Amino acid sequence: MNLKAIERGCERGLLFLTLVLLVFAPLATGCVRPQDFLVVQALTVALLGLWILRLWVEKRPELLWPPICWVVVLFTLYALGRYWTADIEWVARQEWLRVLVYASVFFVVLNHLHGQEATRTIAFTMIGLGTLISFYAIYQFVSGSNQVWGFVSPYRHRGLGTYINPNHLAGFLELVVPLAFTYAVASRLSPVGKVVLGYAGLVMLAGLVVTLSRAGWVAAGTVLLVMFVVLALRSAHRWLALGLLAVAVAAGFYFLPKSFVLKKRWELVAREVAEGRTADVRPALWRSAWELWRENPWWGIGPGHFDYRFRQVRPAAVQNRPDRVHNDYLNTLVDWGVVGATLVGAALICLLVGVVQTWPYVRGTLADLGGRASNKFAFVFGASLGLGAILIHSVADFNMHIPANALIAVTWMALLSSHLRFSTDRYWFRARLPVKVAVTLVLVTVAGYLGREAWVSAREQRVLARADRLPDCSPEQVAELQKAWAIEPRNGRTAYRLGEALRIQSFEGATNYQALAEEAMRWFEIAMRLNPYDPYPPLRYGMCLDWLDRTEEAQPYFDRAVELDPNSYYVVAHMGWHYVQKGQYASARPWFERSRRLQWKDNPMADRYLEIVRRRLLEAATNTVPVRGAGPP
Repeated sequence: MNLKAIERGCERGLLFLTLVLLVFAPLATGCVRPQDFLVVQALTVALLGLWILRLWVEKRPELLWPPICWVVVLFTLYALGRYWTADIEWVARQEWLRVLVYASVFFVVLNHLHGQEATRTIAFTMIGLGTLISFYAIYQFVSGSNQVWGFVSPYRHRGLGTYINPNHLAGFLELVVPLAFTYAVASRLSPVGKVVLGYAGLVMLAGLVVTLSRAGWVAAGTVLLVMFVVLALRSAHRWLALGLLAVAVAAGFYFLPKSFVLKKRWELVAREVAEGRTADVRPALWRSAWELWRENPWWGIGPGHFDYRFRQVRPAAVQNRPDRVHNDYLNTLVDWGVVGATLVGAALICLLVGVVQTWPYVRGTLADLGGRASNKFAFVFGASLGLGAILIHSVADFNMHIPANALIAVTWMALLSSHLRFSTDRYWFRARLPVKVAVTLVLVTVAGYLGREAWVSAREQRVLARADRLPDCSPEQVAELQKAWAIEPRNGRTAYRLGEALRIQSFEGATNYQALAEEAMRWFEIAMRLNPYDPYPPLRYGMCLDWLDRTEEAQPYFDRAVELDPNSYYVVAHMGWHYVQKGQYASARPWFERSRRLQWKDNPMADRYLEIVRRRLLEAATNTVPVRGAGPP
């Protein structure tokens, strides 16, 4: 058996799978959908399997273990502990799986893809991908299309690329644009290669501009200014760097006045800066997040829990689900607490210290500062600037919670950390038999766990996809949802969907409406147990009680729903609906009026029932015999 050939095959396989992972994630709308992340999870399992094989066929295996590795291990273990103690198990598990995938990719890239050829291949692949996605974004901006692979984005007249949210496309491009420019200016490539990379950088810069992401503009502008200043100080790169800067500035001055949308967006940014105010809802979300963090400052409210806990502190001006805090630093603090945020900060400090230690060995000596081209310098400088850009952008968005962007950032961190080997050999460790056995056990455990979770989730997602294609709330859909529940009995969302389908069947007048309502209540009870912060299961449970003429029993459930989401126009309107079922129209009226104040348009329930309530009160005032209110929605 040719072990050397097997080892080379493992190395190429690791590079190929990593490239597939890094390319697939941005193309799959950022990999935010569970079914898309399953592909990344499966690729990670394959990467770990190749690592195990290479570990045992390599003659003298070594591990690269810079200080940042200890922090990554500590945060991964901390994430496991917070998952075990979280209030909403299913939500916390999804976050824990992401952390485990990111940590696995970090260690694979650090230990197996640190060679210069592999580094260039990864960098050039991402630059090529970013260029193609930018062309797509420019087309969307020019044509006004908001279609992404058949999906409809709520953002019009903005470059989306393959992402649903243009701010996340901006985050992706921020990570890659500096690399294109540093390779174009400071690498040892041929002139033709440099021209191609410079062109790619300009295309991606245009793609970033048409995202209309204000934070993206600020982040990219800041790091590119730093880049051009540093490169201009090196005599061999000065004129090329200044030439690229001149082309970028000239293009901006030429195209900005020609685009009405770009011009108005820029005027809005300038006016908000000048007046020191903003119409953005982000500050309101930040205040709500701060209030939640104070509940458990050390450990946080739980991984991925912000979107569910936010409802309790929802500002009246924010009626949509925010998903995240729109500030990665505050999001980390809220979900993971001071302990988790400290570990993340420690990882960034270790990375920065490593880059500082590496810098003298990649930039060249004082004697050749002005003239020596270096691929190592081009990557270290470009990747550092890319990470700096997304860290700046993270003040106003949650790019690091988008798997595609997080995976690229983790890859850059791993490759930057691997460059420490140029400054010292002390981070290399010989993997003797005990170490090989220990590492193998860890890798087998992680790969087995990720594989099992991926298999269960894939089966669940396949059944849920079938259910989504069936008529809403039909008996056939209920049957499919029950199959999904049998596969994954800890997903509170599935339990709620089952209860809601049965409730609607009951409310639509089925002959066995009472049995259907009682079965729906059983599922709502399960949903309440699995996610105690969701207002909709108790709300629907109370509606079932009203439907069964048990209105007095229903009151505590409506009270609980309002307690969980006191400023939701939808929940508030349903409290009014409950009072209508009780015939207490005077009590119902202020609830509908408040719902209208919270959401004055696109609020048909409050509009319709407010008219009914006013008519009933008028009838009562004129001694007209009232009748029972309209049926449930």
